[in-house]
Amino acid sequence: MSARVAVVIPCFNDGGFVPEAVASIRETEPVEVVVVDDCSNDAATRETIARLEREGVRVVRHERNRGLAEARMTGVAATTAPYVFPLDADDLCVPGTLAAMADRLDAAPEAAVCLGDYAEFGDHESIVAVPDRLDPYRLAWTYEYGPALFRREPLLAVDGWRHPGHTHAAYEDWKLVMSLAEHGEQAVRMPPGVPIYRRRLHGERALAVARRKHRALYRELRRSHPRIYRDLGSHWRACELPPLRKALYPVIYGPRPRLHRFERAVRFWLDRRGLWTLRR
Repeated sequence: MSARVAVVIPCFNDGGFVPEAVASIRETEPVEVVVVDDCSNDAATRETIARLEREGVRVVRHERNRGLAEARMTGVAATTAPYVFPLDADDLCVPGTLAAMADRLDAAPEAAVCLGDYAEFGDHESIVAVPDRLDPYRLAWTYEYGPALFRREPLLAVDGWRHPGHTHAAYEDWKLVMSLAEHGEQAVRMPPGVPIYRRRLHGERALAVARRKHRALYRELRRSHPRIYRDLGSHWRACELPPLRKALYPVIYGPRPRLHRFERAVRFWLDRRGLWTLRR
C-alpha cells in the first residue's frame, strides 16, 4: 500500500522537540515522513536529527537557513504522496487523524484541503475551533485556521507557503489559505470539537513575534491578494456568520496592532453572550 499522506517537519534548532513530533505520527497505514533541517546551528539539534536519520527517518538538509516556507516546500518536493500535512517540529500529530482526514479528501475530490479543530497545550490548554470552510471575508481580516491536510496539486498551484516579497515569517499559513480561497478552492471538515493536531505553547513562537510587525505584514497580504479585498462586499454577503459578528471583524482585527490579550478578552466577553464561538 502506497502512502496517501506526506508529513513535512521543518526543524531549526528544535532538537529538544522534534523526536516527539516524529513519534506522534502513528497511523495504521504508511505515511511519508521527512524532516527538513533548515541549517540548524545548534549542535544538540544537529545530533538529534542525525540520530533520527540513523533510525530510518528521512532527513533533507539546507546548506543555509531559508525559513519556514522554503523548508516546507523542500519537504513537499522530497515526497510524492497526494496529500501533504505540515507538522511544526515543536507540535504533535493526533494518532489516527491523518488517515481520517485523507478519507475525507478521498470522498470529496472537489476539495483542496481538510480542516479541523486543534488543541493547544503547554502554557494553557484549550480546543480551538476553526471555520467550516475557506471563508474569504474572515480571511480578509484575520487567520483563524490551524494545521490542515492539503491536496498536493492545489497546494503547488498557489506555490504553497511561499510569499515573494514577504519580509517576515509567521504569516505563511495565512497566505496559503488566502490564496486557496482566492482561487475558489473548497474545503471539507473533520467533526467539531475533535482535535486533529496538538499545538505546543511555549516561549515566544514566531506568531507572537509577528504581531509586533502586524501592520506591515498585513499591508503585504492586502497588496498580494487584491481580489479578496476588491470583492469584500460579495464575500460579506456570502459569509454565514451573524451580521453583528461580521461587523465586528474589522473592529477587532484588520490592520490595527495585534493585541492578543485584548482580542481574547473581547472574544471571551462576546462568547459569554452567545455572539462569538471560537474556542470549545
